Order: sequence, then structure tokens, then C-alpha cells
Amino acid sequence: HPHSNSNALRRGDGDGVGSSARCTGALLGFRQSDRAGGIIQQAAMSSLLPKKIYVLDCGGQYCHLIASRLRKHEALSVIVPCDEPLATFADAGAIIVSGGPQSVFDPASMRVDPGLWQLPVPILGICYGCQMMCRDLGGSVEEASVGEYGPATLAAQGAGGLLEGAGGTTVWMSHRDRVVRLPDGFKTLGSTDHCPHAAVACEAGGKRLYGFQFHPEVTHSQKGEKMLGAFVDLAGLRGSWRMDDFVAQQIASIKDKCSGGRNVFVLVSGGVDSTVTYALLAKALPADRILGLYVDTGMMRKGESELVATSLEAAGLPNLRCVDARDTFLKALEGLTAPEAKRRAIGQQFLAVQRDQCAKLGLDPEAWLLGQGTIYPDTIESGGAAKKADVIKTHHNRVPEIDALIEKGLVIEPLADLYKDEVRAVGERLGLAPHLVWRQPFPGPGLGVRLLCHDGAPEAAKDAAARAEAAASVEKLLKADGALGDVAVAVPPLRSVGCQGDARTYRNFAVLAGGYARDWDAIDRAATKAINASSSVNRVVVSLLHAGKENAAPRFQVSPGGPHECTAARFDVLREADAIATEKLTAAGLMRSIWQCPVAMAPLGIRGKAGEEVVILRPVDSTEAMTASFARVPFDVCDDIARAIKHKLPQIADVLFDVTNKPPGTIEWE
Repeated sequence: HPHSNSNALRRGDGDGVGSSARCTGALLGFRQSDRAGGIIQQAAMSSLLPKKIYVLDCGGQYCHLIASRLRKHEALSVIVPCDEPLATFADAGAIIVSGGPQSVFDPASMRVDPGLWQLPVPILGICYGCQMMCRDLGGSVEEASVGEYGPATLAAQGAGGLLEGAGGTTVWMSHRDRVVRLPDGFKTLGSTDHCPHAAVACEAGGKRLYGFQFHPEVTHSQKGEKMLGAFVDLAGLRGSWRMDDFVAQQIASIKDKCSGGRNVFVLVSGGVDSTVTYALLAKALPADRILGLYVDTGMMRKGESELVATSLEAAGLPNLRCVDARDTFLKALEGLTAPEAKRRAIGQQFLAVQRDQCAKLGLDPEAWLLGQGTIYPDTIESGGAAKKADVIKTHHNRVPEIDALIEKGLVIEPLADLYKDEVRAVGERLGLAPHLVWRQPFPGPGLGVRLLCHDGAPEAAKDAAARAEAAASVEKLLKADGALGDVAVAVPPLRSVGCQGDARTYRNFAVLAGGYARDWDAIDRAATKAINASSSVNRVVVSLLHAGKENAAPRFQVSPGGPHECTAARFDVLREADAIATEKLTAAGLMRSIWQCPVAMAPLGIRGKAGEEVVILRPVDSTEAMTASFARVPFDVCDDIARAIKHKLPQIADVLFDVTNKPPGTIEWE
């Protein structure tokens, strides 16, 4: 893993991840037809043109990730809405129908033309796509009593085919509906404990229909990439696309969009996304037509602004301006405690600073496009990828004001269809230094989405009762299982954002304390079991300061003196805790192996004293941020971090370690 020199520049990014995702593909020279019969034969195009794998977008969180994975197998992939007319697929070599947040039982859910399943090309339905295929063709789907979110073990029936070598491996689930009876001609290829038809196929009568109720496209499905590669080979499409073409195509696209003398005003953070965007623009345009803006929001990590300014200057990127906007951002956040309200305010403020700088420099806003280091997952989570995609969280570069600029053609985002791993590959092709390319992600809103807030309103009695019931239920479940030993469970009066079944959740979290077994694998299984069984929690953490058999579950409460908002004083406390965690992980030689380590803070206490907070460590392993597993940091290092934070910041009531995978928990808590 090429993270060389990453500690010379603390790995950070997040400049935004997102895209407009309005790709419908180029349809060239074939006669339109509205039914399956004869579509392929009616295509009036050269047989020498490459066939495409069409990915039908049903609003799922991973639709673009499917296309990305296909690109790794050098297959030309095109994303289209799932209700695209059948005539679109005249040049299809294969089709994949994505997952989605809807249920097949919802009459308003997204649907494909039922004739799709009759097309003479290999078709793979994933999750919701699999359920829709089986139901359309006469099978049965039901809502299961227990959902599956996160890892499950796949039992393969037979050898070879798309599941070759996958038996006994981990696959990633995110669903509640499941197929319970197969259509005629189908057979089961694989199952899990809670999903009897996790992989199915119909190869009778010349058909090549396949369905997975798990997500092969995510890196946490151990053999998922091999499965998709086998599907590409089944269609005979390997070799129809290469990443090497991307840089040249984007440079040409930038020149075209900036024709007529248009220039680009780029928002940069020093992270890999905006740095690669800046470098691409610098390849395409003269230096005097690019202006970079780094904004110190007051929500940066300790020493981050100085580090970023020095590093970007050393990279030779032209015309960079640094602006101190700490006071204006804090002012914009006054009175806001809800995560979505905070995210939107931060995004609006970035745009206001950019407009202010344009005015001060006398720049014509119609002649200057807004450049953003937007990559795809932010648009996914902002609900902008498909007509019925759920909003998981609004990213700062997808607030309505920026969407309006996109509609006017005033935004340029050359990386908008890529994932983080692909952005790094582009950065390497542009010759950027490894310490810039391999930085650890850091969100554009900075610590603003890691400082949890509370409006100070008293908790309703029914909500308190529901929390107590959830804590008792989870504790009973885990004690009955026995793997964690004498575990104690608390459910604090605070919520976090999650993503379950491609839909947003906003729920409480469970804290494991007491004499829990210090075994990460056992904790992982217990957390997955607890979240799948409970409709009240979407996240599980372990207490580092209240571990041990002598400790009961802490009685967490919102700290007195609310509302608890984003203030300079609270940011200073979080900044110091983040710096301690970074220092300890670096000293232990772990920062290069951890993909990202958010440190969050929440206004929770145990003693009922004003100013109490809890710190949450969230180190994760990932590749493209669409899925993640918590990083197994050695317990002695965790304890060292917790003791150091408590010593330096005595107002910290507990240090929590997040053991939630994604899904069901998002990487950031807000």
C-alpha cells in the first residue's frame, strides 16, 4: 500500500465527494424499438464498436461503485436510469440492475421494463435488482423478520461459475426484503444464515440471468471483485475501457468547457480530491486562468492550515490564495444543532466566501467557473444520483445553491464520476508527490461534522423508555450469545447518521462497557448482531474508560447548560483530542495502515457537570468510502490514547471506540 511519506503531510481530504451523475450514455446510429424482440438485431451500428455493460440505477448507494469495479476489469460501463426504454440497450453486451432503497412491495418504487429480463445478454440483479427480477419472473419476495446489514458468510452450492472460490467467504449485506421462492428455471447458487437464496441463476433455454442479494461491488465482499470479473468474462467484454485514457479525455473536456475565455476559481483544501482537480486544471489551462482558494474555516485540525499552504506551494500549483474566514463560519453556525442544517450552512458559507473573493478581486462571475474536487460518494449520500435515492447526508458541495450553479453550467468537476481509489490513480498519472496522493481523507466541512451538537431540549419520557428498553434488549442478546463475556450496555440520549438498506437512518447508538471480551472479531460479530436485531440503534461503540468487570454501564446524559452548539471553545477541545489521537497512532506506526481516523466529540456526561464531553475514535479501513470496516487498533494503543486524552482534557467523561462497519453506520457521525 503506497503510503510513503504520508506522515510528512498528515493525510487529509474530503474535499467533497460528489457528482451530478446524469450519465445516460451515447446512443449512436440504431433504430429505436420499444420491446425486447429484435432490439439487438436492429442495431444499425458497426460491429466493431465496443459493447457496453449498462448499469441500471435504482437509487442505490453503490450504483456508481458497480461501474467503477467494472472499469477495473477494463469493461466499458455506462450508468442509465432503471426505467430507460429497452431500445437504449441495442449496443449492450451485458446489463446489471443495481440495489436501491425502496421495497418491491412499494407501488411507487423504481421499476425496470419487465421485457428487460428477455434480452439475449447476461443480466445480473444486485440486492433490490435481484428481488425485482425474481418477483417479475414469478418468484416470491418477503420482508424478513431480521435484516442483514454488514458481513455475512456465503455458503456456495456447487463449484465454478460466478461464485468460483467464494464459498465460506464474507459478503456484504444491506437489505431486509429477501427472495423466498425462485421463479421457474432458477436455481440457488449460494445462501447465508438469514438469506436462503443469496445467489441465484437461470441458465435454462439460453437465458443468462443472475442475482445476488449481497453487494459484490464493495471491497468488503471478499471475492466480490472476482465475481464481477467473472461476469465481465462471461459477457466477453474485458479490455473495452482503460483508466489511461481518462486524463487525456478530461483535459480535452476542461478545454472545451473553458472555451471562450472562461477561467476557473478552484476551492482547495490540500486533500487529494481538490489537489488532483487543481493539477488537472493546471495541465489544461494557462496559469493566469486558474485561481485557487484555500479557506481556513476555524474547523481545521491542529496546524492544518499552515501545513496545507506549505504543501500546495511546494507542489507548484499556481495562484493560490489563503483566506481566514473563521469568524464568518462560526457566525453562520450559531443556533444550529441538527446535522443537515450544519452541513448546508457550511456549504453555503464556502460559496459566500468565494463570491466575496471574486468581488474583492474584481472578477466577472460569469467568466469564472467554480471548480470543485467533487468525487462520486458525496452525491450518492446527498441523494443526487437517482430520482429516488435517499439523502443520507447533504455534502457541503451539494447544497441547493451549488446545484443551481451546476444547472447553469457554472461548475466544473473533472473527477465527479470517480471514487477515491481512482482519484489517487489519476494523481499518480499526473506526477503528484506520494504524500499528496495518499493523504488520509478529511471532510470539506472539517471538524464541523465531527462536533456533535444538542438543542438542549429535555428528552421525552417515551424516548427515554425506548432507550432503556433497547439497552436491556441488546445486553440480553449479547449475554445470551456469551462471546463477549460480562458485557454491560448503555444507549445514550444522542443520535447519529447511518445508512441501512440504501436508506438514511438517524438513531441512537449502543455503548458496550463492563467486562466485555477484548477481542475485536468477537466485538465485530456482536455489533453486527445487535444492529441487525434492534430497530433503535444504528451504531455500536465500546467504552475505553469504563471497561472491566467492576464497571457497570455508564449512565450517560446530555451535559447541563445546553444548547450545545459549534463554538470556538468546543472546537479547541476536539482539536486537541484529535491531535493526541493522531500523535499516538503515528508513534505506534499505525497511521499508514488506517485509511481514515475521524475523531468526534459529543456533549454527553456521566457526573451531571456542565462542560462534560465524550470523545469518539472512529478509525476505519476502506478503499473508496462507500463501505468500510472499523480498524483493529491494538487495545494497548487504544488505552494509551484514552488515558492521554483524559489527562490533557479532564472534562472528557469517556473515550469511545466505534466498532460499526459501513453499512450500517456512515464513516462520519454526521
